[in-house]
Amino acid sequence: MSETTSFSVNGRDVQVRSDHPHLLSALREEVGVTSPKDGCSPSGQCGACTVLLDGKAIQSCLVNMEKASGKTVTTLEGFDPDERDRLSKVFAVTGALQCGFCTPGILVRTKALFDQKGPAGVTSQVAAGRLGAHLCRCTGYTKILEAVEMLATGNIPEPATPQRIGDNGAKYEGVELALGDRGYVDDMYPDGMLHGALRMTDHSRADIIKIDTSAAEAAEGVVGVFTGADVPGELKVGIIYTDWPVFIPEDGRTSYYGDVLAIVVAETKAQARAAAELVEVEYNVLKPFADAKSALASDEDAVWGLDGNVLSTSKYKRGDVDEALAGSAHTLHEVFKTQRVEHAFLEPESTLAVPDGNGNLMVYSGGQGVWDDRNQIASLLGIEQSAVTVELVSNGGAFGGKEDMSNQGQTALAAHLLGRPVKCTLSREESFRIHAKRHPIEIEVWAGCDADGKLTGLRSRMIGDSGPYASVGMKVLERAAGHMCGPYVWETVDVEAIAVRTNNPVCGAFRGFGANQAQFAMEGIMDRLASAVGISGWEMRSRNVISPGVVWGPGQIMDDGSRGARECLDAVKPAYDQARADGKAVGIGLGLKNSGLGNGFLEISKAVVRFEDDGTVEVRHCWTEMGQGVHTVALQVAAEELNIDADRIRVVVDTTRELGAGQTTGSRGTLMVAGGVADACRVANEHNQAPGVDYEGEYRVDWTNALEEEVENPILHSAFGYACQVVVADKGTGKFDKVIAAHDVGRAVNPMLVVGQVEGAVHMGLGYALTEEFPTDDDARPTNWTLRSLGILRAKDMPEVETILVEVPQPRAPYGVKGVGEIGLVPTAGAVAGAFYEVDGKRRTQVPFNIHQPLEVAK
Repeated sequence: MSETTSFSVNGRDVQVRSDHPHLLSALREEVGVTSPKDGCSPSGQCGACTVLLDGKAIQSCLVNMEKASGKTVTTLEGFDPDERDRLSKVFAVTGALQCGFCTPGILVRTKALFDQKGPAGVTSQVAAGRLGAHLCRCTGYTKILEAVEMLATGNIPEPATPQRIGDNGAKYEGVELALGDRGYVDDMYPDGMLHGALRMTDHSRADIIKIDTSAAEAAEGVVGVFTGADVPGELKVGIIYTDWPVFIPEDGRTSYYGDVLAIVVAETKAQARAAAELVEVEYNVLKPFADAKSALASDEDAVWGLDGNVLSTSKYKRGDVDEALAGSAHTLHEVFKTQRVEHAFLEPESTLAVPDGNGNLMVYSGGQGVWDDRNQIASLLGIEQSAVTVELVSNGGAFGGKEDMSNQGQTALAAHLLGRPVKCTLSREESFRIHAKRHPIEIEVWAGCDADGKLTGLRSRMIGDSGPYASVGMKVLERAAGHMCGPYVWETVDVEAIAVRTNNPVCGAFRGFGANQAQFAMEGIMDRLASAVGISGWEMRSRNVISPGVVWGPGQIMDDGSRGARECLDAVKPAYDQARADGKAVGIGLGLKNSGLGNGFLEISKAVVRFEDDGTVEVRHCWTEMGQGVHTVALQVAAEELNIDADRIRVVVDTTRELGAGQTTGSRGTLMVAGGVADACRVANEHNQAPGVDYEGEYRVDWTNALEEEVENPILHSAFGYACQVVVADKGTGKFDKVIAAHDVGRAVNPMLVVGQVEGAVHMGLGYALTEEFPTDDDARPTNWTLRSLGILRAKDMPEVETILVEVPQPRAPYGVKGVGEIGLVPTAGAVAGAFYEVDGKRRTQVPFNIHQPLEVAK
């Protein structure tokens, strides 16, 4: 093959190097076309890199350079302007995009579909089949199919900017996101930029005898190779505990398969990756702890430099559970098991670090906590925090998986030591290895009720596999313990949850944060007790649902916002009854999820409003936009409070000043950004909105208690969201007909975007219940290495989702809002289990069901 390859891109003849691994690499790194995104190259399983090759849609990471030679390549950049306009507008109008990373590829596929079949031949069913090559982790596909249907009609309204609280309207930057014009970190290519590649461990648990970098240093294009020996500051980082080594050095010990040994920096990405494989490592391989119970029982430390294998124990007790169970008419004992799950956000982690030549460093990150990133990078480099600025680049999905640093530390170190910009982007496999996962938790439960179904006593013991490093694992198990009671009133409670250190993948934050594991078990308990009493699942929940003034869980007295649980339950009753009357298999799940960190944390959200001389209004806040819509919330709040046209407003995440406290996590983004921006607007109004002045406002939550304070009636959480879901299936086949999802969001700032969050969460909840798992082998190594192997549901797999928005205001919250990002998948698995029981009469205890307890139906 020649040294160069020629083809046409968007009507322009180009000539590129022939050593690119695939067409996607050539387009992005040499031609400068970035709308095709790299989510999984070279597997072609996410569809984000789809282009037209001689008019046919294909994933460009599947096209080698020889196949590309002489071809005509068309990307979104080369579409007819009118066609770009129609495609981007229809996705913005229908809310068919959230993080936007997958959208350009889907638009290309959509054009190809219409070119082939014409508008008359395109239906949602046809489109769902064609979208099998595409993953969307955010939307649940429902609104994507709505967009395709609208496109087929030819009647596409202009995207309207939402003007006030409660308005439907297009997502902020929706059109730019759809077209791939609003870049992500990996779309940035500053002059003089070098590329970093990580050398990772070959063993989950092994002593590092020697790291030999000489061959890598001598490789073509290599500028530097750095290991733990080159770290000038602290080697370990962490959000809560500083126990996570950025590198494992010589004489250190690896503790999971995601540990990093070195970073190789070279002129090109291919050179860096090739050289990283040349770093030679001598190990003394040790047997890993691949099972939480074995680690818990062992006196040997699983993790290098840490004493003991118990990360945390969370427990609370109210009343005498033994006495309550002894006096109960119905009791049961059951063990539930939940699985480890990979986030599978479509954008792999990417970091760009740019030194300024004066000892300062600008780091571009898509993380969920850029201030934590800044503080940890400064500690690693041994410099002042003021010398590091971490600029948030809105990311391509996160779901909790981008709270911890992934490659930010290694990339920053390389740029700092070399004095040149360095970018490091993880491959999909590296992303799988490094970032934290959802906790697998074994939940043992003893529970009882009286003859009328009133709940009496609950005892639960949880063991969660947290992997080697803390991340936020102790808080996940604390949250699981706190939410174990579900949205129900229990007379007596005894709950204990242990987070165990093992050598499996690190586990930390993931949408639901322990609540969905606990709720799967609790909904199973409610269904079993309902059968024992002889009443329906809806009735059992109705007799025990929380309400204002009752004592919940660890002792919190529920406020008026808890009316939402009852209202969600009542909202699904007509559909529940109708499905039963129609002879369908019906499952029901009720859940709650805290909004905010709670547990005694001081939560602060600041914002800045500034009126410019040109008439624009700049709104600066501190929260990560990752598809959930915090920019749009900030815009609508500012337009409401300032009484101005929302089209005048520009929203910016400002990391140059101290505006926030902690991560964009815990379903608190809407709550906190709304509070901060509203207060900044109040200050601006008090000063007559004078131009050229930074008006700063603040919202804080400072009234919660930590569980360990042992307060009789602690306020553990400042707010809760509530949801009730009904899964309707065919009794003969078990095929889903519909999911009805009633969600109490307090106040829907933008109902269309809220519904999109619910639909996406239901999609993720169904995958959690049915197909998704990220297992490891006896060597504590993951066994799934591709996106397809994860079992994520595709468009054709999704049932209809009917969303019912309930609005019960949350006291002390701005506009009464409650979080919606996580609650959407909390009740889903329990509802699916209930529906499956009505198909085959089998009780489910282990998710995902299709793998561990598949549906048994007549052939």
